[in-house]
Amino acid sequence: MSDIEQDSINYRDEVIRKLIHLCSLSIPIIAAQIPKNVSVSILAAMTTLALVLDLGRHFNPAMGNFFNTFFGFMMRKHEVDRQKKNLNGATYVLLSALICLILFPPKIFSTAFSVLIISDTTAALIGRKFGRHKFLAKSLEGTVAFFVSALVVVMVAPKAQGYAIEYVIGVVAVAIGAIVENISFGWADDNFSIPISIGFFMWGCYLWLLPNSVALLNYNIR
Repeated sequence: MSDIEQDSINYRDEVIRKLIHLCSLSIPIIAAQIPKNVSVSILAAMTTLALVLDLGRHFNPAMGNFFNTFFGFMMRKHEVDRQKKNLNGATYVLLSALICLILFPPKIFSTAFSVLIISDTTAALIGRKFGRHKFLAKSLEGTVAFFVSALVVVMVAPKAQGYAIEYVIGVVAVAIGAIVENISFGWADDNFSIPISIGFFMWGCYLWLLPNSVALLNYNIR
């Protein structure tokens, strides 16, 4: 049995975990409606609270028992490891959202973070249910599901000017994201590595290929 399989929870609990994961789509939706500095302030407060609670459960027995009672059924083995004291996936989602929102223009943040939430969910559910062929660290089916669902996100995500090259940049970015999602286990949490890798690639491509469109990435995406 692989390390990934040993770290897995049962499929029903995986579905519940991913349904909660999908609720994080509210982050880019709300961020699109309010000024960036307000979004950053709100996310910073939420992330700080999540870090305090998440780290606290490793050092405070009462807090640890609370987490195990209400959330333990959908936490992966590495998240409840008492020796390593890892953060859980939800904390990494908030942490990556905060960092990506600070680093990237709104439209790149919206794309990169939406791909994380939608495509990571799709990859996990399809890969665990139908994965039969090994590809790198995970299944080919899960990686293909990630890429296909991410393509849909790229097609509907806001663009600077709607140039064809913007779609090409998005397609290549999510292909990179699919590989990152596949190989992240064991060295980085994919809730962090996926949007960071997609965001940096897209941002770099805009600066290189479409410098005249960069300012438009900062306009409100409403």
